[in-house]
Amino acid sequence: MFIIDKINVKTKDSGKEILKDFSLTIKPGEIHAIMGPNGVGKSTLSKVIMAHPDYIITSGTIKYKDQTINGLLTDEIARNGIYLLMQDPAIIEGVSNSECLRTALNERNDNNTNLYTFITKMKNELESLKLPSDIMHQSINKGLSGGERKKNEVLGLKILKPSFIILDELDSGLDVDSLKVVANNINKYLNENKNTSVLIITHYSRILDLIKPNYVHQMEDGKIIKTGDIDLAKEIEKIGYSRVNEIKESETNE
Repeated sequence: MFIIDKINVKTKDSGKEILKDFSLTIKPGEIHAIMGPNGVGKSTLSKVIMAHPDYIITSGTIKYKDQTINGLLTDEIARNGIYLLMQDPAIIEGVSNSECLRTALNERNDNNTNLYTFITKMKNELESLKLPSDIMHQSINKGLSGGERKKNEVLGLKILKPSFIILDELDSGLDVDSLKVVANNINKYLNENKNTSVLIITHYSRILDLIKPNYVHQMEDGKIIKTGDIDLAKEIEKIGYSRVNEIKESETNE
C-alpha cells in the first residue's frame, strides 16, 4: 500500500508552497493517473516522493509498505522498490547502462547477480524495446534521442523489477510507434507482476488508452480536486480543465 497523507510541500530556495494537504492512496496492483495543467504540482509530486533536495515536506507523511519514506534518502527509497521513469532522463558520462544496472542489482542481491543471466536478460529486453544491443556498453543516454532515452528508462524498470512505478509524462518526446513499444513493454511487465502499482503523471489521455488506469485524478493548485475513471480523462481532453472545473463548481452549488 502506498499512502500520501496530507503532505504540504514548499520549495527549498523560495519557500513557495507547491503541494497543499495532498492525499492519495494506491493499493497493490492499482494504476492511478494524475492530470492537470502546467504548474499545479504534478511533476513536483514525483520528485517529492523520490526525496529531491529542492523540495521540503513541511507536514504530512508518505508511507510505502507500512514504512514512512519521507526522510529517507533517494537510494533508500529506490531500494524499497519505487522507480521513477523521468520526464527528461539525464545523460551520465562514463557510466554504462550495464554497469549501472548490474551495480544496482548487486546492491539488492549482495553481489550475487549472475553475469551471464544478466547480459542475456539485457539483450532480450533491448530487443523487445527495439533498441540496439550496443547501448548496454554506452554511457547512459549518451547519443540517444528523447524517445530512446525513455525506452532506456523502461529497460531499467524491467531489469530492476520495482513494485511501485511512477511514470512522469511518459508520452513526452515519444512518437506514436515508440509510445506503443514503451506501453506494450510496461503492460507486459504489469501482467507478469500483478501486485505492481503505478502512478501516471500526464497532460493528455493518449497514454491512458494504452496503459489503462483504475482511477484518474484531476489536480489543481497543489491538490486533487476531482477523481473518476477513464471517462474523466476523456472529458478533460474534450473540453479542457477550466470547463471541467466550471461544471464541478456548478454541481457543487446545486
